[in-house]
Amino acid sequence: MAHYAFLDENNIVTEVIVGKDENQDGIDWEQWYGDFRGQVCKRTSYNGNIRKNYAGIGYTYQADIDAFVPPKPYPSWILDANAQWQPPVNKPTDGGIYIWDETTISWVLDDA
Repeated sequence: MAHYAFLDENNIVTEVIVGKDENQDGIDWEQWYGDFRGQVCKRTSYNGNIRKNYAGIGYTYQADIDAFVPPKPYPSWILDANAQWQPPVNKPTDGGIYIWDETTISWVLDDA
């Protein structure tokens, strides 16, 4: 069983479906589903073996890196080689509970 993501004209994922395994019955299912729906269709996988991340609604498909990229959580965060957003400053590892503060571009101890 394979999973496929449908993309809109801006390469944003609009839907993810379960479909036939790649090349099952000698058919390129990515192409077939895309033609059937009249949308670009890309295969995705839970384990990240295909296109780095499992596609989700609202993710962007970036053709230059052949990856599904989740929505950017903050303007300052940077996309890493695994198509994951990373903060420009490492989160403290002292056991405290921290939240990201975009205005100061830093981690702030959560007082709640």
